Amino acid sequence: MNEMKKIDILKYNSDAWDRCVRESDRWTIPVSEQEVVVYDNSYQQLEQDRQVAEKYGLRLKTVKGDMADLSRFQDAAFDFIFHPCSNCFSCQVMSVWREAFRVLKPGGTLVSGFTNPILFLFDRHLEREGIFHLQYEMPYSDVVSLSSQELEAITASGEALVFAHSLEELIGGQLIAGFKLTGFYEDD
Repeated sequence: MNEMKKIDILKYNSDAWDRCVRESDRWTIPVSEQEVVVYDNSYQQLEQDRQVAEKYGLRLKTVKGDMADLSRFQDAAFDFIFHPCSNCFSCQVMSVWREAFRVLKPGGTLVSGFTNPILFLFDRHLEREGIFHLQYEMPYSDVVSLSSQELEAITASGEALVFAHSLEELIGGQLIAGFKLTGFYEDD
């Protein structure tokens, strides 16, 4: 394994997302009159969310951490979890589902989003030209699937590293963790 493959993914993606937030106006606060806990791996994202909450008078607590490790929260601590399209930044999606189920109260709701994993399997350069050529296989990981040169180009650009999980892991993993699928929506 070359040196690039030994990267601390959690730290690297935290820094990459911090840069992304600084360069845009991203915020992720679910608007509610209830107390909201925002759990994110990016200090910059948490600060942006704090500023938005302050501006709109929302009650908000921010906590920095890894979505696959919610050990700082007690069992059955939350009524509702909004899990936006962020699984692609975690190499441990099954841990994400197990931890979410553990901290959700019985009868609580998880709303999660994810990118169709097939999108990660195409050659990125050809895709920009409108040519869809399957180049990678599942499971996909920037760290494992890309060549050293491609990985170095991504890290040099500051982009976050991504991981594609199968539908079996994304949907089936929620069921294995204990969730019940009660709705499904696919957007364009």
